[in-house]
Amino acid sequence: MPPEIDPVAFASELIACPSVTPASGAVFDTLERALAPLGFEVHRWVMGEAPDGPTENMVAIRGSGGPHFGFAGHLDVVPPGDGWSVDPFAGQIVDGALVGRGANDMKSAIAAYVAALSRIEQAAGTLSLLITGDEEGYAVYGTPRIIDWLNERGIRPDMILIGEPTSVDRLGDTVKIGRRGSVNMWIDVPGVQGHVAYPHRTTNPIPPLARVVAALEAVHLDDGTDTFPPSNLEFTGIDTPTHASNVIPGSATAQLNIRFNNLQRGADLVKMVEEIAAREAPGSEVRARISGEAFLTPPGLLYDVIVAAIEEETGQKPELSTSGGTSDGRFLIQLCPVVDFGLPNATMHKLDEVAAVEDIRALSRIYERVVRKVLG
Repeated sequence: MPPEIDPVAFASELIACPSVTPASGAVFDTLERALAPLGFEVHRWVMGEAPDGPTENMVAIRGSGGPHFGFAGHLDVVPPGDGWSVDPFAGQIVDGALVGRGANDMKSAIAAYVAALSRIEQAAGTLSLLITGDEEGYAVYGTPRIIDWLNERGIRPDMILIGEPTSVDRLGDTVKIGRRGSVNMWIDVPGVQGHVAYPHRTTNPIPPLARVVAALEAVHLDDGTDTFPPSNLEFTGIDTPTHASNVIPGSATAQLNIRFNNLQRGADLVKMVEEIAAREAPGSEVRARISGEAFLTPPGLLYDVIVAAIEEETGQKPELSTSGGTSDGRFLIQLCPVVDFGLPNATMHKLDEVAAVEDIRALSRIYERVVRKVLG
């Protein structure tokens, strides 16, 4: 076998390749250089144009036959922002932690998984990596296109582990067995712009928009389920095209997001908002973008092997949760059972994003246990 890969050093290499979403190029080159010596057949393609592209995707496959165990992840990261104490794309180790954009979400998990595979002599079954360069964006050319690629070739994993950072207080305390859905909406209310001293010559769009906001705030969506928290509607912005104090604006827009459980469907929520907007602000328009539907992976082998591997490594049994944001599991659930598990997530998307060196090494050992249990 090729030499074992050090997960921390490899994570540092990946971080050193700036890959703000949508990502392509050098960071995928680095991953391919690690996978090829391990016997993986690597397929890469770039598609799409700005603003949602160009995006690069990768499918790497080793072995044949069943069981087919897939690992999914993303190499794109959010912009670093200003105010870091170190170079966000240097991948430095400071006080026992790897610091850099992507250290937590989720280059270290990909590195931990590849390092785990470097320690496994695969005698049977199929292993695949499904890696996208657009998870942090709208994923127009990301994981859905990977699914297209697999379907076109009749390739279907039996189960998929996503390396998102799901742990909360310590490595292994939380595994995500489902995710809430998410829909963004924009409510545009038209008006007639004019001078505030002559309101009879204008139509102010702000009062009707305020009525829409109040009506939606009063909506009770649901009380949650045994496996999901209650759905929640949150307004994230109110805007007008002019901010002058003596001008009645010609339009007004409210922006909102609904995170919803499996009692709801995205299209039904859009229809509800449209009906309320039409009642409270006739002539208004609702624009919507559904990021994904809620999903839940039922108990089965994937639960069992991940929980067992975590218990063996940490001595603790993880909580099986559906809390938090979305992941590409919302797409991959079309293929097979999906579970998310990775590092503690306290610093993802923050300045000075970090992952403890020992957590990265322990995560690699957990991933190794999972693969060995699945392949037998």
